[in-house]
Amino acid sequence: MYANVYLLETTEGRLVVDAGALPHAPRFARLLRAFRPDALLLTHHHVDHTGGAFLAARLGIPVLAHPDEHGLLTGEEHRLSYPAGRPDLGGFLSRLHPKAPASALQSAHPGEQLMGWEVIHLPGHTSGQIGLLRDGVLLAGDAAIGGRHGAHLPRAAYNEDHGVAVDTLRLIGRLDLTVILPGHGSPVTPGQVRRRAGRHEQVARHVTSR
Repeated sequence: MYANVYLLETTEGRLVVDAGALPHAPRFARLLRAFRPDALLLTHHHVDHTGGAFLAARLGIPVLAHPDEHGLLTGEEHRLSYPAGRPDLGGFLSRLHPKAPASALQSAHPGEQLMGWEVIHLPGHTSGQIGLLRDGVLLAGDAAIGGRHGAHLPRAAYNEDHGVAVDTLRLIGRLDLTVILPGHGSPVTPGQVRRRAGRHEQVARHVTSR
């Protein structure tokens, strides 16, 4: 279970984006001590992105996330919508992971500036997924992932609302970007995102015309 973790350093401070999975928590702890970030931003609540969040909280590092994600990050909510048809499995996996205390959580709202980066709402994979945008670079969480053949979406079973996820992919394709840094895999280009969004549109048209 691998996910990308990004370290951002600007004149306004240091920011870590996502916290990896729980098996990588010892490595994440070393990263936090070495990089000394001012905050940790979680793009969404899934366990492969939040495994080290409790360590940041222990070190007094603020943990930022969209308000819609807070309940699942703190454990106040256990029901997850993925995999499709198996919310019990998602909830079970969530309960196995240490939680970030509510006292460490702060809200990151779309449109606000965070150390020189703009918070952008990227719903679909989860309702409160967010990314960061600056100077043509988008940290996209799981709104777009990198694969052997370019940009992809997570499988529909792992998206809370696959239709919204496709809409968000289209939105990313319309942004003035030079590169997209995904939650999984290698960086992807805007052209790759647009091609993937176009394929989803073709599938949707085929389905509705039958």
